[in-house]
Amino acid sequence: MPMYADVTVPTAFLVIAILAILVQSLLLFLALFGPGLRYRTRHTELQDMDPAEFLRTLAAVTDAHPNYHTELDVFTNGEQFYEAELAEIARARRTINIEAYIFRPGEVARQFVAALAERARAGVEVRIVLDGIGSFRTTARDFAPVLTAGGKLSFYHPLRLTTIPRYNNRTHRELVIVDGETAFVGGAGFADNWLLSRPGHPRWRDTMIRVRGRAVTSLQGTFVENWLEASGEMIAGDAHFPDCDPAGGSPTIVVNSTPSAGGSTRARMLFQMLLASARESIHLTTPYFLPDASLADELKRAVARGVEVLVLVPGPHSDQLLTRRTSRLAYGRLLPHGVRIFEYRPAMLHAKVLLVDRRWAVVGTTNFDNRSFGLNDEVNLASCDPAFASRLEEDFVADLAQAVEVTHEAWKNRGLLERGTEMIGWLLERQQ
Repeated sequence: MPMYADVTVPTAFLVIAILAILVQSLLLFLALFGPGLRYRTRHTELQDMDPAEFLRTLAAVTDAHPNYHTELDVFTNGEQFYEAELAEIARARRTINIEAYIFRPGEVARQFVAALAERARAGVEVRIVLDGIGSFRTTARDFAPVLTAGGKLSFYHPLRLTTIPRYNNRTHRELVIVDGETAFVGGAGFADNWLLSRPGHPRWRDTMIRVRGRAVTSLQGTFVENWLEASGEMIAGDAHFPDCDPAGGSPTIVVNSTPSAGGSTRARMLFQMLLASARESIHLTTPYFLPDASLADELKRAVARGVEVLVLVPGPHSDQLLTRRTSRLAYGRLLPHGVRIFEYRPAMLHAKVLLVDRRWAVVGTTNFDNRSFGLNDEVNLASCDPAFASRLEEDFVADLAQAVEVTHEAWKNRGLLERGTEMIGWLLERQQ
């Protein structure tokens, strides 16, 4: 008699279940810790391209659509961008679509829920998609006034057994879109830490952009992608995609980024190519600075060809201590090569802005780390308008004045405890 004859059906199912769990665990491990694609951009021809030509090239490689007449307004910190967002919501006539990684109960949430409920009662279609992990503190109950008035809410990849294979893919996008004509994009979600200070925890520093013109159509398409996946509802029509009139004179592209089978994203292509194109300056503001070897090499090559590379990151008020420690480990690969790194002192710095040659500007949701470049859904607006870049440069200079430069000598003399936490963070880098 075969040795497996005594195996009962329940036991067989148990074996299959254990094997399935092991396979899923392996897949999750590979997603967390597996290496991303290594880019090696060496061709100097990128430095000699005309801005209009380069915009078309960036649009082609990121599958974006150039918009040559976009109006862009910069809002610095919560009291500015929340006020502007609420004002646009109050004027909504047809649709309001919101996407956020973080929506956290508190005063900011109360204001937005009240504003959305009022518009829903007035007949405006309201849809909200929130990341199931980033907004784990939020439930449908928090949106009861909106839902009662006819609004809709969905969570993107909530933590369930059926979503385990996609657990590490989050929507990190932050969008407010009103009537398909006005949009906000940038680093801020919806939580009190962007608006209110409390003892020991100053209000976060962040940047949001108001967008008008046909670029809004691309941002709306970004929202629709995640809404469809989260809710199963397909939305279309003039209420969401009106024929927007040209507005302003900023040439822009909207780069909608989501992981591909190979681990590359359009955000990675956008950043990699812009860094490789720099001739004079790279000014980077990022809350989580964890460059892989390819991005670190790109920054070093820029310095070698005479480009000023300044990186602005959070200081002691970082909301992720382990990530900050891991980031400081990366300093050792860059400081000896002339990359200058500054730590912002007054508060948590959450803005995500890349400025190249005082002409190119990227504002969006992408952090300078593996999660944003290989795992998350992200969205970025890129422009080659010098006036727009100049406005953002003003904020960069102001922030830099409140930062302390990290020297190579000081970095080498850091303590053993810091070195130990750096190594722990490095082992978990894919999770940051």
